[in-house]
Amino acid sequence: MKTLALVIVLLVVAVLGWIRLAPTDAARWHLDPATTPDPTTPNFARVNRVVAMPVADVAAAIAARAQGEGARRLAGDDAFATWVQRSRLMGYPDFISIRLTAEGAGTRIEALSRARFGHGDLGVNQARLRRWLPE
Repeated sequence: MKTLALVIVLLVVAVLGWIRLAPTDAARWHLDPATTPDPTTPNFARVNRVVAMPVADVAAAIAARAQGEGARRLAGDDAFATWVQRSRLMGYPDFISIRLTAEGAGTRIEALSRARFGHGDLGVNQARLRRWLPE
């Protein structure tokens, strides 16, 4: 019985370690939120809106908020970037792709925040977009 328990514990530790340390392929996750279809699981959120700020100001605000929460830029530039943010306890990665386009005197924000693992996100991705993106 102790052997079975040890095997189960080691298996759980291995799976959690793989989730935490799994390599991230930027080509797979740096996707344009304007053209990427919704994921098949309900662990994502989208935003598509125009704000009355120039693109450079919106990009700077997003970068400051993302970095302030410990996210790192996986790929892209100010106009189209994908960020990775990991959950505090387990280190599960979420990917946040944001495209900024000048629209008149403002900026169109198209964003897709999604989890890499799991089925649901308990509203984490929607809450993140609310925090990161200017109104």
